[in-house]
Amino acid sequence: MRCRVPIVAVLTLNLSAAALCASSGDNKPPDSSAIAALEARANQAQPREQCFLYAQLIQQMTELSIRQYAAGDIDKATQLLQQVQRIAQKIHFSLADNDKRLKDAEILLSHSAFRLSEMLHSSSVEDRPLFEQTLAQVTQAQNAAMMQVFHK
Repeated sequence: MRCRVPIVAVLTLNLSAAALCASSGDNKPPDSSAIAALEARANQAQPREQCFLYAQLIQQMTELSIRQYAAGDIDKATQLLQQVQRIAQKIHFSLADNDKRLKDAEILLSHSAFRLSEMLHSSSVEDRPLFEQTLAQVTQAQNAAMMQVFHK
C-alpha cells in the first residue's frame, strides 16, 4: 500500500503537468500567421498526427477570435469561428485508433469548449447563435476524441 501512494502521486503530477503544457503552449498569444502555418502543417501531417494538430489549431483560433471579439472586430472573430467549425468537422474524419497524443487533443478541445462557453455567456444576443454552433461542433469533436481514448 505504501508503494502505491507515491506512484499514484507521481502519475497524477505527470498527467497534470502534461495537461498544463498541452493547453498553455508557450503562453504567446496566437496570431494569424502562426495559425496559417499550423493549418498548413496540420493539412500535410501524417493521419495519426492530424487530430492533435487540428485540436491545437482550434485552440489557437478560439483564443484569437475571443481576443478579436473583445476588441470589437466582430467580422474577423466570426470568420475564425466559422473556420473552427470546419476544422472541428475535420477532426471527426481524422480520428483513428493509432492517433498520437489523442488525450492531449481531447484536453485542448475541452479547454477550447470551456473558453467558447465563457464567450457565449458574455456575448451579445445577436452573436450567440454562432458561438452556440461553434461550441456544439467543438464539443462533438471533444466527445469523439474522448470516446477514441477510451476505445483504446
